[in-house]
Amino acid sequence: MSTIPDSSPAAPSAPPRSAPTFFWVALLATAAVCLLLLGVALVRPGDKPPERLGALPDFTFTRQDGQPFGRAQLLGRPFVANFIFTRCPTICPVFTQKMARLQTLTEGERLALVSFSVDPKYDTPERLSAYAARHHADPQRWSFLTGDYTRLQDTVVGGFKIAMGRNGEDENDIPSIFHGSHFVLVDGSGEIRGYYNSEDDDAVERLRRDAGWLLRAGG
Repeated sequence: MSTIPDSSPAAPSAPPRSAPTFFWVALLATAAVCLLLLGVALVRPGDKPPERLGALPDFTFTRQDGQPFGRAQLLGRPFVANFIFTRCPTICPVFTQKMARLQTLTEGERLALVSFSVDPKYDTPERLSAYAARHHADPQRWSFLTGDYTRLQDTVVGGFKIAMGRNGEDENDIPSIFHGSHFVLVDGSGEIRGYYNSEDDDAVERLRRDAGWLLRAGG
């Protein structure tokens, strides 16, 4: 028996996808990945609100220009505090240089800088003024404070939770004077927002970012 050839037309094959279709799919996928990576990169510790670590007590001391200065003058303005004394031969020069560097990095911003003397009987306003000038401190932003030793110690130790004292009674025994080497960041309401080891460059950079966050948030 002869077979009759099937004369019905063959089913049409699926048309090939055009190259432009694949191009746009690949481009969209790449863009999505890039946006995801960008989002991850932007979420850094400095972009998060710094922790709230407790409010400072009220304080008023004497500034390098002889004027009273304290928490009342700082309200509404975030500030960075550090703790030094002018005849310190060890960590204080570097500590102060890093504060000066922070002053440069935040030029034109509302961030205040406050250095508390832990050797207030020696560090008169005149000596603090000369020390400030040596480090090119902007008097509109950077204050150096001195005053009664016991009140300063109460503020530094009890308020800022930073070590301060002397081993012995001789006030001229410079090596006996000790103090902490952390910067302290305080917001415009007078609440502590962070501690930063001045000897750790990464911590100092984190301080700059956290201070920037407070400034962008209005203090």
